[in-house]
Amino acid sequence: MAKVTLVFAALLIALGLVGYLGTGSVHPTALIPTWFGLALGVFGYLAISPNEGRRKLFMHVNVTIGLLGFLGAAIVAVQGHVKAASAGLPPDEIALASKLTMAGLMLLYVILCVRSFIAARRSGKV
Repeated sequence: MAKVTLVFAALLIALGLVGYLGTGSVHPTALIPTWFGLALGVFGYLAISPNEGRRKLFMHVNVTIGLLGFLGAAIVAVQGHVKAASAGLPPDEIALASKLTMAGLMLLYVILCVRSFIAARRSGKV
């Protein structure tokens, strides 16, 4: 699962960079997925360890980062959409797409982690 974490980290880093550069490098908040990706990447790299305790610790840190990233991105996406709708304006489509993409990636990551944790528990490797 640690290698899957590195894939999701790369996807989040790319999402943040594309969002930032795609908006003309004006909005630094577009880099938020990049920071989450870097955190996942660092702890994902640390989870690649023959030491089972260390691997479990860093994977639990990663799934916590994933859950916080999902909740944050989903809440901010909904807030932005509601705020734009209440002002009678169309939502910023690039920002909304970036937030929803981050939320989707993080949700998928958390689901994969939870399934992996359950499978490890059932197989008796814990």
